[in-house]
Amino acid sequence: MPVGRFAPSPTGRLHVGNLRTALVAWLAARADDSRFLLRFEDLDAAAVLAEHYRSQADDLAAIGIDWDEPVLHQSERLELYRHAIDRLVEADLVYPCFCSRREIREAARAPNRAHAGHRYPGTCRDLSTAQRAERSATRDPALRVRTGGAVRGFEDLVAGPMAFEVDDFVVRRNDGTPAYHLVVVVDDAAQGIELVVRADDLLESTSRHLLLYELLELTAPAHAHVPLVLAPDGDRLAKRHGAVTLADRVAAGESPGEVVAFLAASLGLVDIEPSAAGRVVPVVDLAALVSALDLGALPREPLILPAHYLAGQRTNSDSE
Repeated sequence: MPVGRFAPSPTGRLHVGNLRTALVAWLAARADDSRFLLRFEDLDAAAVLAEHYRSQADDLAAIGIDWDEPVLHQSERLELYRHAIDRLVEADLVYPCFCSRREIREAARAPNRAHAGHRYPGTCRDLSTAQRAERSATRDPALRVRTGGAVRGFEDLVAGPMAFEVDDFVVRRNDGTPAYHLVVVVDDAAQGIELVVRADDLLESTSRHLLLYELLELTAPAHAHVPLVLAPDGDRLAKRHGAVTLADRVAAGESPGEVVAFLAASLGLVDIEPSAAGRVVPVVDLAALVSALDLGALPREPLILPAHYLAGQRTNSDSE
């Protein structure tokens, strides 16, 4: 299998959904003795917590995931991102956007844009030079790619054939920070990543990234999007949902190996019922999972955590 990676943001402890995605990425890379890289997406200085560089690396190691080469930190690569942005500016592929998030939300809710959702409505795309100068006097702009409504399709190794229209997305925020869509493309290309495994909430963003690969004349990787792990109430995982991190599960009496077994079962890699509380869950040999992985056979629906996660209970009968 191709070179892979896992790229968390060190803003908190990894939850079981993060660990599940990391496990798939690691198995895919190790299936053919390929390299597996760890990269911290730490450009949002206000949200990054220093202790979670270590906590996230420790949690990955605790469930048996290792990585090659030194760990990469995006915060140390700003010059590389600025160079890519300069290329887009010089080619006249981006334009300044002065819209706040609130203004974009309000524009999307306008009667004539009832189905716009979260897509950028193009408010600043065709501003005149004078209008841009006037707005620059009171607000620093972000930079958006002018896409012209391009559509990019791809064959996702989990979800199958996909295609999305690409809206005008941000590559530099109004505080000057390079935006996620740009840095993930630049980093994956620079590191020689050949297979991107990540959660399927980023499925639509892949079309944006494919367009950026083209504009920057970079080679695009293959993609595999793993369905999310959701809380028992169907929402995205959060601290309020109970024992959802590895540390939480260990505190509840589980071993890291039992957590791996739960995750492997939820992916269909071992024949263990992953959702029944009160069952003994055998420890799974991680090496044995490598040959069992078939990206095309992974579940395509979200995993709903069992209710005992809310109470921080143990998954097997030794919990009492």
